[in-house]
Amino acid sequence: MKTKTIFTGAATALITPTTTEGVDYAALEKLLDWQIDEGIDGLVICGTTGEGSTLTDAEHRQVLRFAAETVQGRVPIIAGTGSNDTAYAAELTRFACELGYDAALVVTPYYNKTTQKGLVAMYTAIAESCNLPLILYNVPSRTGVNIEPATYAALAEVPNITAIKEANGNISKIVETAALVGDKLDIYSGNDDEIVPILACGGKGVISVLSNPAPKATSNLCKKFFSGDVAGAMADQAKYLPLIRALFSEVNPIPAKAAMAAMGYCEDFVRLPLVPMEKAHRDTLLQCMRDVNLLD
Repeated sequence: MKTKTIFTGAATALITPTTTEGVDYAALEKLLDWQIDEGIDGLVICGTTGEGSTLTDAEHRQVLRFAAETVQGRVPIIAGTGSNDTAYAAELTRFACELGYDAALVVTPYYNKTTQKGLVAMYTAIAESCNLPLILYNVPSRTGVNIEPATYAALAEVPNITAIKEANGNISKIVETAALVGDKLDIYSGNDDEIVPILACGGKGVISVLSNPAPKATSNLCKKFFSGDVAGAMADQAKYLPLIRALFSEVNPIPAKAAMAAMGYCEDFVRLPLVPMEKAHRDTLLQCMRDVNLLD
């Protein structure tokens, strides 16, 4: 029997505030509290937007621990535990389980990649390492690996694999996946410009970058759709599209960090190989934020 739905609506793929000195835990606490006060439906810690790939192992674990202790069950929390080293991903996933996380978000293996058979073996091994619900994260533009619908169908039979964060950008494939997995796997949009289309495919919500600066608006978009106000949800999707494009005008999370810095929640600092946002892109981003009343 499948685990119940982890969250419905919008979960923020949260940035990790950092400075030249390391992780800024005071800023992280402020962000976590603000997101919850704004009505966010869930939080992803140490995902791609959280720069999990450039946190040290000690930092990764401490950020996961700090977030769990700060949130204290107020909203569902999801740990980013993916790696191209399956044994390490399993170890981090077990650690998140011990901390009381509601789920782990596990990206496909990057650089060394694998076959569809390898994806089934990898995800099954991680799932069998503990009983924490897993969200499979498919983002082929970043990893070079795509999870095919038939592979999702096979993985849906693993008891604690319960959901998908789908960022392949191919609505036809998402429709095919939804038809194959039925109610065995929940589907979340991994692209902010496709929230409404994926909800229309039966999706449960979005794991969002947009909701870093706009948690209330992103959650409300989902609420409108689920309440039957599809036209209102679509109007919000269109309203925020320029900001979404600006948030992806450079590699995520460069623009997200710039946006949150402009709002006073962190320093505008990213770790190499990422570098600060180009001025022209930043100017566009800030104007888009003003257009939706996120900045004065």
